[in-house]
Amino acid sequence: MKTTSGLNIEPHSDVMSMSQNISQDRLKMMPKVDLHLHLDGSIKPETIMALARKSGVSLPANSVEELLPYMKADKGCLSLTQYLEKFDFVSPFLQTAEALELAAFEVVEQAAEHHCLYIEVRFAPQLHTRSGLNADEVIAAVIAGLNRGEASFGVKARCIAICLRGHTGEMNLEVVKAAARYMGHGLVAIDLAGAEAAYPAELYSEEFRLARELGLPATIHAGEAAGAESVREAVLGLNARRIGHGIRMRDNSEVMSLIAELNIPLELCPVSNLQTKAVESWEDYPLRYYMDRGITVTVNTDNLTVSDTTITKEYSELCEHFRLSAEELCGLVMNGVKSAFLPEGEKEELMKKMAASQAAWLAAASTSTSP
Repeated sequence: MKTTSGLNIEPHSDVMSMSQNISQDRLKMMPKVDLHLHLDGSIKPETIMALARKSGVSLPANSVEELLPYMKADKGCLSLTQYLEKFDFVSPFLQTAEALELAAFEVVEQAAEHHCLYIEVRFAPQLHTRSGLNADEVIAAVIAGLNRGEASFGVKARCIAICLRGHTGEMNLEVVKAAARYMGHGLVAIDLAGAEAAYPAELYSEEFRLARELGLPATIHAGEAAGAESVREAVLGLNARRIGHGIRMRDNSEVMSLIAELNIPLELCPVSNLQTKAVESWEDYPLRYYMDRGITVTVNTDNLTVSDTTITKEYSELCEHFRLSAEELCGLVMNGVKSAFLPEGEKEELMKKMAASQAAWLAAASTSTSP
């Protein structure tokens, strides 16, 4: 099967037959990780309703079903800019330490429902300071919620602080400095996100130079709303050790070679990538194209609520459209483990735990499909 870009993604026949035996229930039970998961894009509508009642704020809807259109990207979404508008509705409800801690706790709970062993939850501290919190207090509240979730559900949970495109240098430098104070204490990295096409990565060189000096690893949203040059600048200019999305770099073989040579993992978010029109169709999605060229790809959710997705749904869609085998699925998950922003000792422990969990899952899958 040829895609509209002329890319061959036809699976081998044995891969196809193996993938057809993986049920939705088995996919849900598969041990997973999620490295690209936004806090504000994943808050549950039920939680927004509860926070609104507590604060006496009226909502434009009286039920979860009526509220979802304000929080979820619909089929008419035409771009990343439109997709990001959904965050404006949620933001006013995440302005207290209590609300942030609750949202973080519930993200861990949602991850546990889909058998994640590890997650990295990202958020922009400056978006949560309207009611008097500072960047340090925002980060502390999120970490408290993640820690509580980890203790309750057994999912290792860490966070990533986001600098925002369009924010002033002063605001972003404040985030970098605050993140450095929590590095190794629940926080593992920083990010750059926002309107990629309007604000190129090179505008933020000072912030990420400081991050490098302070020992903060970086992942950068790039190659989502802009092309391959955005990915190149994120890596060479901002010292990105991972790339958020990277879908649009495939038109530049030189940049792809750079990413493969430096082993910079991509944080693919398939459902979101289609919603934001980073890619037009499943037939054109470059999963196998990247895999075949030695690029490390990981599978993630981006935003549970805005994208109406789960990590199980992401893998289900990939199974349906790319006929991935159980072994290939496990390989993608292990890519995520190896790409985690964890100290080497913790990463080794997570790799051992994941390997054992995958072996048990594969054995159970084999038993359930045997004649």
